[in-house]
Amino acid sequence: MFDLNNILRDNIKRLVPYSSARDEFKGEASVFLDANENSFGSPLPVAYHRYPDPMQWKVKYRIADIKGVPPQNIFLGNGSDEAIDVLFRAFCRPGVDNVVLCPPTYGMYEVSANINDVTIRKATLTEDFQLDLEAMEAAIDGNTKLIFICSPNNPTANAIRKEDIEMVLNNFDGIVVVDEAYINFSKQKTLIQELMEYPNLVILQTLSKAWGLAALRVGMAFASEDIINVFNKVKPPYNINQASQELALEALNNIDQVNAWIRETVEERGKLEEALPLLPIVEKVYPSDANFLLVKTTDANGIYNQLVEQGIIVRNRSKVELCAGCLRITVGTPQENIELLNALKSIAAK
Repeated sequence: MFDLNNILRDNIKRLVPYSSARDEFKGEASVFLDANENSFGSPLPVAYHRYPDPMQWKVKYRIADIKGVPPQNIFLGNGSDEAIDVLFRAFCRPGVDNVVLCPPTYGMYEVSANINDVTIRKATLTEDFQLDLEAMEAAIDGNTKLIFICSPNNPTANAIRKEDIEMVLNNFDGIVVVDEAYINFSKQKTLIQELMEYPNLVILQTLSKAWGLAALRVGMAFASEDIINVFNKVKPPYNINQASQELALEALNNIDQVNAWIRETVEERGKLEEALPLLPIVEKVYPSDANFLLVKTTDANGIYNQLVEQGIIVRNRSKVELCAGCLRITVGTPQENIELLNALKSIAAK
C-alpha cells in the first residue's frame, strides 16, 4: 500500500520552505516595497522589475482547462528536468536509496541519480522495447523509491503498453514516474485521467515538444495534491520567470495551431516511415509514437558524419544499449524531410 510519508525523506518532512514576498502577499496594491526590487523599473520595453508569481497560477489554470485536471495537481518546473531533480531530492536518501530505470531511455534520469548520489538499478527493455516486468521486480528492494518509465520512450519512439504500466503502479509501493514528453504524437492516451486512481503516479509532460516552446524551459508534472505540495516545498521560490509565464500563457491560447502542427508531424512521420526503408543503407525503421524515428542503418557513424557534412544534424544513438547502428531522426518540416531523404540517397549512391 502506497503511503507518501513512508517514502518521503525525513528532512523534507521537517523542511520549512522559503517564504517569498510574493507568497506572503497575494492581493492588489499600488505600492510594492516588500521585495527589495528596483522600484524604477527595468531597462526593457516590458517591465520585468517585479518578481513573478511563484506558483504560476494563471498558467496552471490554463493548463488545467486543456488537460482536464485541477490546477492543484500541477507543478511547473524549469523544464521537466527540474521535476526529475525535485523527485530525487524529495524522496531519495543519498547513498542509501535506489531507483529503477529501463534502458534505453532518457539519459537525464541517470544523470540526476548520479548528481544526488542515488544508486541506479537497471531493468533493460525487451527486444521489442517493452517493459521486462520480471527484471523490474528483481531490481526492486526495500530502498527503491522511484521507477522511471518513458512513454513514448526516448530514443526508441514507441509507447509502453498501458497494462504493463498499470501492473507496475499496482504492485510498487514507491512512486512511478511516467514521462509523457511525446504523448501528443501518440495514439496512446495520456495517463492523466488515472491520477485519482493511482496515488503513487507522477506524470511528466512538457511545452518543449509539440508546443514548440523548448527555449522557454517549461515542464509540467501532474500528481496528487499531496505530491505536488512536496514539489512546491522543495522547488526554488521563483523557478519559472515572468517572461516564460507570459509567453507560455500566450502560446496555450493557440491550441488550434499546435494541433495542426501535430497532425502534420504525424503525416510527415508516416511519409518517412515509408521512404526510409527503401534506402539500401537503412536496415529497419522502428515503429514510432513520437515526433522522431529510430532508424537502424548499415553504418551509423559514417552516415551521421556524411549528413553533418551536408549540414543535416541527426542524433547518433549507436552506442546506446539495444540501439547498435541506430540514428535518431526528428521529423522535420516537409522541406527538411525532403532534404534529409535526398542527402541519404546521395550517401547510399556512393
